[in-house]
Amino acid sequence: MDNPVPPVPPRAADPRPRRRDRHGRGMRGPVAPPQVPLSASRAEVFADLVQDSVERLERRWPQLADIEFVVLEVPRLNPGRGGGWGDEAVPLGGTIAAHEGRPARVVVYRRPVEIRTKGRDERAALVHEVVVEQVAELLGLTPETVDPRYGED
Repeated sequence: MDNPVPPVPPRAADPRPRRRDRHGRGMRGPVAPPQVPLSASRAEVFADLVQDSVERLERRWPQLADIEFVVLEVPRLNPGRGGGWGDEAVPLGGTIAAHEGRPARVVVYRRPVEIRTKGRDERAALVHEVVVEQVAELLGLTPETVDPRYGED
Protein backbone atom coordinates (compact mmCIF):
# COMPACT_ATOMS: atom_id res chain seq x y z
CA MET A 1 0.00 0.00 0.00
CA ASP A 2 3.00 2.21 -0.11
CA ASN A 3 2.49 2.51 -3.83
CA PRO A 4 1.77 6.25 -4.39
CA VAL A 5 -0.60 7.24 -7.15
CA PRO A 6 1.18 9.35 -9.77
CA PRO A 7 -0.30 12.85 -10.15
CA VAL A 8 -2.45 13.51 -13.19
CA PRO A 9 -0.79 16.09 -15.43
CA PRO A 10 -2.96 19.06 -16.41
CA ARG A 11 -4.51 19.00 -19.86
CA ALA A 12 -2.58 20.97 -22.42
CA ALA A 13 -4.48 23.93 -23.77
CA ASP A 14 -5.84 23.14 -27.19
CA PRO A 15 -4.42 25.64 -29.73
CA ARG A 16 -7.39 25.09 -32.03
CA PRO A 17 -10.61 27.07 -31.53
CA ARG A 18 -13.58 25.14 -30.20
CA ARG A 19 -15.88 23.92 -32.91
CA ARG A 20 -18.82 23.29 -30.62
CA ASP A 21 -20.15 24.77 -27.44
CA ARG A 22 -20.78 22.66 -24.38
CA HIS A 23 -24.28 21.74 -25.61
CA GLY A 24 -22.96 20.36 -28.90
CA ARG A 25 -24.72 22.95 -31.05
CA GLY A 26 -21.67 24.57 -32.58
CA MET A 27 -20.50 28.15 -32.50
CA ARG A 28 -22.87 30.95 -33.36
CA GLY A 29 -22.39 32.58 -36.71
CA PRO A 30 -22.85 36.20 -37.75
CA VAL A 31 -26.34 37.65 -37.44
CA ALA A 32 -26.16 39.08 -40.95
CA PRO A 33 -23.78 38.76 -43.89
CA PRO A 34 -21.09 41.48 -44.13
CA GLN A 35 -22.71 43.26 -47.09
CA VAL A 36 -25.90 43.91 -45.10
CA PRO A 37 -25.94 47.21 -43.14
CA LEU A 38 -26.87 45.31 -39.97
CA SER A 39 -23.32 44.02 -39.74
CA ALA A 40 -21.75 47.50 -39.56
CA SER A 41 -20.61 48.48 -36.09
CA ARG A 42 -21.92 51.62 -34.41
CA ALA A 43 -18.53 53.26 -34.92
CA GLU A 44 -18.63 52.49 -38.66
CA VAL A 45 -22.17 53.84 -39.00
CA PHE A 46 -21.14 57.00 -37.12
CA ALA A 47 -18.07 57.48 -39.36
CA ASP A 48 -20.38 57.17 -42.38
CA LEU A 49 -22.61 59.94 -40.96
CA VAL A 50 -19.57 62.21 -40.60
CA GLN A 51 -18.43 61.37 -44.13
CA ASP A 52 -21.91 62.11 -45.55
CA SER A 53 -21.89 65.49 -43.81
CA VAL A 54 -18.43 66.31 -45.15
CA GLU A 55 -19.43 65.36 -48.69
CA ARG A 56 -22.46 67.68 -48.46
CA LEU A 57 -20.20 70.55 -47.42
CA GLU A 58 -17.43 69.81 -49.94
CA ARG A 59 -19.79 70.61 -52.82
CA ARG A 60 -19.95 74.20 -51.57
CA TRP A 61 -16.46 74.39 -50.01
CA PRO A 62 -13.89 72.48 -52.13
CA GLN A 63 -11.05 73.57 -49.77
CA LEU A 64 -12.40 71.04 -47.24
CA ALA A 65 -10.51 68.39 -49.19
CA ASP A 66 -7.37 69.72 -47.43
CA ILE A 67 -8.90 69.17 -43.96
CA GLU A 68 -8.72 65.82 -42.20
CA PHE A 69 -11.95 64.70 -40.49
CA VAL A 70 -11.48 62.38 -37.51
CA VAL A 71 -13.91 60.49 -35.27
CA LEU A 72 -12.79 59.82 -31.71
CA GLU A 73 -14.74 57.98 -29.02
CA VAL A 74 -14.58 60.65 -26.32
CA PRO A 75 -12.71 63.91 -25.73
CA ARG A 76 -9.63 63.77 -23.54
CA LEU A 77 -9.55 65.47 -20.20
CA ASN A 78 -6.93 68.19 -20.02
CA PRO A 79 -5.12 67.70 -16.72
CA GLY A 80 -3.47 71.12 -17.03
CA ARG A 81 -6.85 72.79 -16.77
CA GLY A 82 -8.22 71.18 -13.66
CA GLY A 83 -8.73 67.69 -15.11
CA GLY A 84 -12.23 68.27 -16.43
CA TRP A 85 -14.51 70.61 -18.26
CA GLY A 86 -15.82 72.33 -15.13
CA ASP A 87 -19.15 74.00 -15.77
CA GLU A 88 -18.85 73.48 -19.52
CA ALA A 89 -20.75 70.71 -21.27
CA VAL A 90 -18.77 67.80 -22.68
CA PRO A 91 -17.62 68.89 -26.16
CA LEU A 92 -19.15 67.22 -29.21
CA GLY A 93 -16.32 68.23 -31.52
CA GLY A 94 -13.15 70.23 -31.86
CA THR A 95 -10.56 71.57 -34.27
CA ILE A 96 -6.81 71.26 -34.53
CA ALA A 97 -5.05 73.89 -36.64
CA ALA A 98 -2.58 72.84 -39.32
CA HIS A 99 1.04 72.78 -38.15
CA GLU A 100 4.40 71.32 -39.16
CA GLY A 101 3.14 69.97 -42.46
CA ARG A 102 0.11 68.30 -40.90
CA PRO A 103 -3.32 69.25 -42.26
CA ALA A 104 -5.95 70.95 -40.14
CA ARG A 105 -8.30 68.52 -38.40
CA VAL A 106 -11.93 68.52 -37.46
CA VAL A 107 -12.71 66.05 -34.68
CA VAL A 108 -16.18 64.69 -33.88
CA TYR A 109 -16.62 62.80 -30.60
CA ARG A 110 -18.86 59.77 -31.13
CA ARG A 111 -20.04 58.87 -27.61
CA PRO A 112 -21.17 62.37 -26.52
CA VAL A 113 -23.12 62.74 -29.78
CA GLU A 114 -24.70 59.29 -29.44
CA ILE A 115 -25.73 59.97 -25.85
CA ARG A 116 -27.55 63.16 -26.88
CA THR A 117 -29.55 61.55 -29.70
CA LYS A 118 -32.24 58.91 -29.85
CA GLY A 119 -32.40 57.76 -33.46
CA ARG A 120 -30.43 57.68 -36.69
CA ASP A 121 -32.07 60.79 -38.17
CA GLU A 122 -31.54 62.83 -35.00
CA ARG A 123 -27.93 61.60 -34.82
CA ALA A 124 -27.29 62.49 -38.48
CA ALA A 125 -28.67 66.00 -37.88
CA LEU A 126 -26.50 66.55 -34.80
CA VAL A 127 -23.39 65.17 -36.55
CA HIS A 128 -23.96 67.60 -39.43
CA GLU A 129 -24.45 70.47 -37.00
CA VAL A 130 -21.20 69.64 -35.19
CA VAL A 131 -19.27 69.31 -38.47
CA VAL A 132 -20.65 72.65 -39.72
CA GLU A 133 -19.75 74.41 -36.44
CA GLN A 134 -16.20 73.03 -36.42
CA VAL A 135 -15.61 73.83 -40.12
CA ALA A 136 -16.91 77.35 -39.50
CA GLU A 137 -14.49 77.77 -36.59
CA LEU A 138 -11.58 76.49 -38.66
CA LEU A 139 -12.39 78.75 -41.62
CA GLY A 140 -13.22 81.78 -39.44
CA LEU A 141 -16.80 81.98 -40.73
CA THR A 142 -20.26 81.74 -39.20
CA PRO A 143 -22.03 78.36 -39.35
CA GLU A 144 -24.80 79.98 -41.46
CA THR A 145 -22.17 80.95 -44.07
CA VAL A 146 -20.77 77.42 -44.19
CA ASP A 147 -24.26 75.87 -44.53
CA PRO A 148 -27.23 78.17 -45.17
CA ARG A 149 -29.57 75.51 -43.75
CA TYR A 150 -27.69 75.45 -40.42
CA GLY A 151 -30.08 75.58 -37.47
CA GLU A 152 -33.15 74.62 -39.50
CA ASP A 153 -35.09 71.56 -38.36
